[in-house]
Formats: sequence, structure tokens, C-alpha cells
Amino acid sequence: MAAPSSANPYAQAGVDTAAGDLAVELMKSAVKRTHGPEVQGGVGGFAGLFDASALRGYTRPLLASSTDGVGTKVAIAQAIDKHDTIGQDLVGMVVDDIVVVGATPLFMTDYIACGKVVPERIAAIVAGIAHGCELTGTALVGGETAEHPGLLGPADYDVAGAATGVVEADRVLGAERVRPGDVVLALASSGLHSNGYSLVRHIVAGAGIAYGDHAADLGLTWGEALLEPTRLYTAPLLQLIEALGDGVHALSHVTGGGIAANLARVLPRGTWTELDRATWSPQPVFRVLADIGGLSLEETEGTWNLGVGFLAVVAPEKATDATGALRAVGIDTWQVGVVHDGARPDGEFESGAKGVDGGAVRLVGSYADTSNGAK
Repeated sequence: MAAPSSANPYAQAGVDTAAGDLAVELMKSAVKRTHGPEVQGGVGGFAGLFDASALRGYTRPLLASSTDGVGTKVAIAQAIDKHDTIGQDLVGMVVDDIVVVGATPLFMTDYIACGKVVPERIAAIVAGIAHGCELTGTALVGGETAEHPGLLGPADYDVAGAATGVVEADRVLGAERVRPGDVVLALASSGLHSNGYSLVRHIVAGAGIAYGDHAADLGLTWGEALLEPTRLYTAPLLQLIEALGDGVHALSHVTGGGIAANLARVLPRGTWTELDRATWSPQPVFRVLADIGGLSLEETEGTWNLGVGFLAVVAPEKATDATGALRAVGIDTWQVGVVHDGARPDGEFESGAKGVDGGAVRLVGSYADTSNGAK
């Protein structure tokens, strides 16, 4: 009988636990920066611990939860070997969904599946997640890095996360607060954010473009331009809710499905609004990609955010204050529509998505043709 090998059989199968341990060491300082006194037990436990005693100050605290990933945007990060921003995209997709109901984020966990653990790469991804958590006031309390040799290639990975927040029951935002006459405000995006990248990659591949090629109209390489991090809205929106009180009625995160469908989800049935395209100009990245793909901007409205990352439905008397407050913290904001009830104009409207039967929304007019983004 052959003598047993002294080598680690798990390593022989392609899983390097030592590399995983090194990755944890490299990410520890970034993760710890997201921890306040509520986080107990530090980094590396089987479960993250969060002291919930602060919730005793709530009359009826509701926990809000969200989970998501970054989608195929990670393929571009892998293609140009740049991994320090994809984590912020993850936080944007997960934590910014929680603020939609008016909730303050408490904590987040992440999951990274990869073909091979490269400690520096994993640490860069987690550092990006931790940076996003710092910007949103979220504790990163735990995570998992799983090595899947044979299932994923050595350079392949995917990221996902989940977060939990809290909101007072009588402060929940949503369709039940919206009234006819409310103003719809558009909050500018930083670009594509993290949706529609399958279409992006299809267009780029079809045009024979390499991500390392210079994109003259964008002033960067294609890879750099397409990895522009997702803007994070949680902290500014929580400040706005605090400042305006009952003046903020509903929020919508413009992700998969586009502007109209996502706004319809937070409007009550029987209401409708028309959003005026002429009030803003989508950033160059949208125009360049649409042109290369032989598409009009209107044809991409169900896929890309086209320059609008969030929508806020506010009381009409608070619209000017809200616009000013958001612009003061660097988020270009403008009125894009008004909520109506009763009979609506003829034509097709979006009436919700993700199983929600909400209000009716459509975009009208033509986009402003300017070179400096939203008005």
C-alpha cells in the first residue's frame, strides 16, 4: 500500500485555506473601521454580533433587509484587474435599497465566491465594501470567501451581500404616503451604477472594443469608464428625511428595470405621472454606448438609469428645500414630474415591476442635448 501523502489533500484539490487566512488578515483593518461600539466579537467569528439594545429607543422598530449582487460588472473588473471599487457597487445595490423605506442601515455581510483565492484581490474587494459601509454608516460584521476550483476560473469571482436596517413603524416611506400634487425629484447618478452590464458588454464585444482601449469621448480607457463606482445615496437621504420630516413621502432606487418601472413601484394605484426627459441630459457614457450599439436612448430606458440614480417623491411645499439640501451635498437634483390622480393621458405607461402593482409612469419628450449632464 502506498504511503499517505504529506501534502494537504484540500490544497491538492485546489482550495488554499492558507491564502484565505491571509486574505482575512489583509482586510481586517478596513473592516474594523466600519465597527462602532454596537459590534461585538471583532472579525473572524462564525457569526457577527451586533448589540441591538439601541432599538429599545424605538416605539415599534421594523427591521428592513435587502440582498443583492453586482451582476456582470465584475467581469470588467476582472478583465482589467481592478478590484477596489466593485465593493462600493455592492453596498450601493444592497444598502441603498434599505433607505427606500426610510430605514437606517445597521449592519451588512458579504459573500465572495472565487475560482482561486488571491489574498490581495480579495482584500481589495472587501476594502471597497468597507469603504461603502463607512460612507453609509453601516457596520460590516462578517462575510465569507469561498474558493470553487473547477466551477469558476482562477481569475473569476462573484460578490453578493445582505444588509439589515431599522425604521420606526410610523415613519415608513412608501406609496401610502404619496398624494396627488406631490413633486417627483430626480437625483443624478454617477453613471451606469451596477445595472445593464450584460447589454454594455454585448455592445462593447460586438464593436470589437477591448477594455484597455482608450475611449476618446469618455477621456478614460473603456474599463475605467465602465467601472465608475455606484453613487451612494443613503447618508444624504437620511439627512433629508430628518430635515424635512413628513415632507418626504416615497423614494425609489433606479436599478434593474429603469426609471419608470421603479418609480411606479412606490406610487399608489390610481395615480400617474409623466417624467419630462427634457429636464436632463444623460451622461456621455450612455450616449456613446447607445450610438455604438445602434440604439436610441429611449430604447435603453428599461435597462439603464440614464443619469437618474434615485427618485424622491416629496410634498410640493418641500420640493425647493429638498432640491437645495441634496445639491448642497453634491447630488444634482431637479424636478422631473408631478403626481396626478384620475384620468390619465392616452398612451402606454409602466405600472410597476417585481410583482408590485403600483401607479403609472411614463417618460415624455426628448432628452436635453447638453454636454454637462443633468440640469
